[in-house]
Amino acid sequence: MTTLPNVQPHQARAAAESFGEDPERYDRSRPRYPAALIERIAADDPDVLDVGIGTGIAARQLQAAGCRVLGVDVDPRMAGFAASTGLEVEIAPFESWEPAGRSFDAVTAAQTWHWIDPAAGAAKAASVLRPGGRLTVFWNVPEPPPELAEAFAEVHRRVLPEQFAALANKRALDLYRHMLDNAATGVRSVAAFAEPEEWRFEWTHRYTRDEWLEGLRTSGMQAQLSESRRRELHDGIGAAIDAVGGAAEFTYTTVALTALARSAEDGGPPLP
Repeated sequence: MTTLPNVQPHQARAAAESFGEDPERYDRSRPRYPAALIERIAADDPDVLDVGIGTGIAARQLQAAGCRVLGVDVDPRMAGFAASTGLEVEIAPFESWEPAGRSFDAVTAAQTWHWIDPAAGAAKAASVLRPGGRLTVFWNVPEPPPELAEAFAEVHRRVLPEQFAALANKRALDLYRHMLDNAATGVRSVAAFAEPEEWRFEWTHRYTRDEWLEGLRTSGMQAQLSESRRRELHDGIGAAIDAVGGAAEFTYTTVALTALARSAEDGGPPLP
C-alpha cells in the first residue's frame, strides 16, 4: 500500500474510499481470514462491532462462528454489498459514527484500521466496548515465493521506479510494521485499554495468474495509477506468474494488534 508523501493512510481519502468501485470483485478476490483468528475473537459468541466492514468478508466469518455483528463503513457501495449478504450495516466514518448508547464485547477491523485515525479510532472503540471487551485489528500480509518475489520486484522497478525506490529490499511484513505501530500508539493513548499485544497466524494459498491479478485490481495502490501504468504492471506481473507455470503458492501472515478494555477494578477509568 502506498499513499502520498508525508500523508498518513487515514488522511488519503481518495485511496481509502476507492474500494467500492467494484464490490463484487473485491468480495470475490480478497482472501478470507484464518479460522484460528476468527475462533479466538468469537470464543464467547460476542456482540461484535466490525469497523470498515467493507463487503463483509470477516463479518460473515464471525457471524458463522456465532457472533452477532454490526458493521460500520464509510462507503455506501461496500456497505450495500455487505447488507445484501444479510449483515446489518450503518454508513458513517467510524470516528464520527453515533453508537446511540449501544455497547459491544468486541470491536474488530479487518484490513481497514490504517484508514482510521489511530487515536480517534481507539478512543471511539474504548467508548463502546464493555469492560473486559477486546479491540482486535488485523491484516492479511501475502508473500510470493522467492522466484516470484524477484520477478515482481523487477516489474515494479521498471513500471513504478519511484515506488520501487521507497520499497526496495523490504519484505511485505516490514511494510505492515508501521500499521501495527500506529495502531499500538493509538491504543496506548487511551487509558481505558490494557497494554496491546500482537497475534500472528501463518497459512498459504495457491493462486492462478488470473486470480492473483483480479485481487491486485482491488489494491488501494491501484486507484493511484494511470490506466496505462496499471495495464503495464498487470502485464508484467501476469507474465512473471506464467513463467513459473501459471500458478504459485503464496505464504500469508495474518497480523493482529489486540487490547482489552480494562474495568475500573483492573485499574482503568470507568468506561462511558
